[in-house]
Amino acid sequence: MHLWSNDYNKKLIVPENIAAKADAIRRSQKTIATLNGSFDLLHAGHLQSIYEASQVADVLIVALNSDASIQSYKSKDRPIISLQYRLQMMAALEFVTYVTWFHETDPRRLLAEIKPDVHVNGAEYGPNCIEAEVVKNNGGKLHIVTLVPGLSTSEIIKKIKGEIA
Repeated sequence: MHLWSNDYNKKLIVPENIAAKADAIRRSQKTIATLNGSFDLLHAGHLQSIYEASQVADVLIVALNSDASIQSYKSKDRPIISLQYRLQMMAALEFVTYVTWFHETDPRRLLAEIKPDVHVNGAEYGPNCIEAEVVKNNGGKLHIVTLVPGLSTSEIIKKIKGEIA
């Protein structure tokens, strides 16, 4: 019997191997899209963004913020779901080709290694997002996705706490 906790490793790329994996993908004549975020409490809004990202290139690499990274820019109470399980949930999605993670608060160093053809970001960050320069300097372009209104992890947490209806 196969265990999911082992099988998801087929989609997992450790950060130290990301540049080599991206080079191998490019040598196979495939295009790469990237998407990054915490994806804490995975929800339907995330799924829409991830699916749309999967449609703009041959291969989708999703990069997750590490737990320490999330704590440094959100709060000490986050993430709700630890990196190990967020990686497993992301890998379970059939439209995600590979998953990786990064320890910084932003993905620019990782994106410089991957050199995506397309980097996907939410509309809340827009075309002048912090990733724009590194993506464009490496020959890539940005694809901005429209967010699903009312679906954010922060809003879901507030709803659970009874702070919003």
